[in-house]
Amino acid sequence: MKSIYDLSLNDLENYLLENGIKPFHGKQIFKWLYHRRIDSFSLMSDISKKTIEKLENDFEIAPLIIRDMQVSRDGTRKYLFEMSDGALVESVLMIFDYGYSACLSSQVGCNMGCSFCASGLLKKQRDLLPSEIVRQALMIQKDLDKEEKRLGNIVVMGTGEPFDNYDNVMKAMNIINDPNGLEIGARHISISTCGLVPMIERFSHENLQYNLAISLHAPNDELRSKLMPVNKAYPLEQLMKALKGYSELNNRRLTFEYLLLKGINDRPEHADQIAKLLRGMNAYINLIPYNPVSEKDFETSSDENALRFYDLLKKRNIAVTLRQKKGDDIDAACGQLRANHLQ
Repeated sequence: MKSIYDLSLNDLENYLLENGIKPFHGKQIFKWLYHRRIDSFSLMSDISKKTIEKLENDFEIAPLIIRDMQVSRDGTRKYLFEMSDGALVESVLMIFDYGYSACLSSQVGCNMGCSFCASGLLKKQRDLLPSEIVRQALMIQKDLDKEEKRLGNIVVMGTGEPFDNYDNVMKAMNIINDPNGLEIGARHISISTCGLVPMIERFSHENLQYNLAISLHAPNDELRSKLMPVNKAYPLEQLMKALKGYSELNNRRLTFEYLLLKGINDRPEHADQIAKLLRGMNAYINLIPYNPVSEKDFETSSDENALRFYDLLKKRNIAVTLRQKKGDDIDAACGQLRANHLQ
């Protein structure tokens, strides 16, 4: 049975109209789902019994099952959600100075094959539906409801390549962004890609205010191709051309994500190459301490080296941030908790 959470507000209004129900009830139903966060159609007190029966016959409203949850010393929470078909998917709640941020997955497994990533330990089984992406955020918000806290930011940077599941991800973000949905502002939603150039070009013409983040992780083709197979299909020259086209069309600042891998991509010459690559762009680079994965032979840069790398970029007039370590005492790396469960 189709999930009610697969429907955008427009979809729901069209469904109601087709079934002889006044479409204005769509906003009421959406608010019951996303503002009051109910788990049963029968709780919709301002919706007629007949309409409720129709909804019950046509849609399921079940929440995701939380199979496991880990809580870090710093408050980071990692959730392992079970889908209706038994598939396992991870999400992470992180606490920053600016509020609560949820990192959502877009696929069950991942085919991008990045050499440092736990997500790729298990190949892609399928794409997640809009409802399965939306319900990750909804479940995290319901957990925060217990503390009267509000989820303020969404990043689609968990397991999977969001632009490899483009339509479902975009529909899910539309629901999350909708004022009658989870009501998270477009500028507080970030979508990450490892560099699928055709989809970046498509996204460039959508005229959306979502933030675009690029998983860079290496500033030259030789190293990037070793770390990220996608670079063989879409090398840096193609990627940067697509990103400059995006910037020209959207006048939005780009984010480049850069995992600091000890002795691999954290040397002074790499900072020089980043500066050359990003010079003149409306962009900043987010340096991220690497969360080690037992099956991978990578280590994170020392705090001292990370700060040195940060300073080198600053001196080269590159806008740069150094992310705080999050969840390093739990299965924090993307895909790690799921992989451990399945093993």
